[in-house]
Amino acid sequence: MSALTDRLDACRAEGRAALVGYLPVGYPEVETSIAAMRVLVEAGCDIVEVGPPYSDPVLDGPVIQHAAARALEGGVTVDDAFVAVRAVAEAGAVPVVMSYANLMLQRGWTRFAADLKAAGGAGVITPDLTPDAAPEWVAAAREVGVDTIFLVAPSTTRERMQLTCDASTGFVYATPLMGVTGERTSVGDAAQRVVAGARDAGAERVCIGVGVSTGEQAAEIAGFADGVIVGTAFVRALGDEGDLERLRAKVAELAAGVRSAR
Repeated sequence: MSALTDRLDACRAEGRAALVGYLPVGYPEVETSIAAMRVLVEAGCDIVEVGPPYSDPVLDGPVIQHAAARALEGGVTVDDAFVAVRAVAEAGAVPVVMSYANLMLQRGWTRFAADLKAAGGAGVITPDLTPDAAPEWVAAAREVGVDTIFLVAPSTTRERMQLTCDASTGFVYATPLMGVTGERTSVGDAAQRVVAGARDAGAERVCIGVGVSTGEQAAEIAGFADGVIVGTAFVRALGDEGDLERLRAKVAELAAGVRSAR
């Protein structure tokens, strides 16, 4: 058990899915980005994904790519991400980091895991890393009690689905397609199929990122997943202006959607 599993199970006990919100550190600048993460918690997010910006975010859509580029231009660092993690934990949500593997490798697997744990972080989502590609990361995370969260998609083979679900702790991150992220006008059947596939492979908790941008979509996903992951819609709401009230309204809308699917 971990802080992540405890929070997801608590939401399940309430008869609902968790709302998981993502924001990049340093957008539009560091201080506002951390304030924005506190807004996520205040407005209804149960878990917050802290995103250290990366120079080549190949799996992120244009909205998050723009935010990452602006953050890097402003001089954001990985250390700023750990400050954000601490702020999220103090605000009452469970913080995780969503990071490209090269950032972690440059810091060192062991140091990254230890620094995250010291800041109050519960786990790391690695969108470009598979469990068999970095056993050193899995070992370092296990050593300090940090959850390793890997991705599955409809294209994931049965063998690899089993491997990924076995190596994932906290939750399994399901995505309806392997490609760039971003808002979508409809959820589609693939989302439900990939969640079912992960459950068949033994995953006890599955959260899904599918480009949710409305309360209605959030309610639909909450009907079959343990957590609804939202990134682009929140980044867009925050915007270059750092509009915390617009962000708060969007989070409240999606939190209400998740909770309506009891």
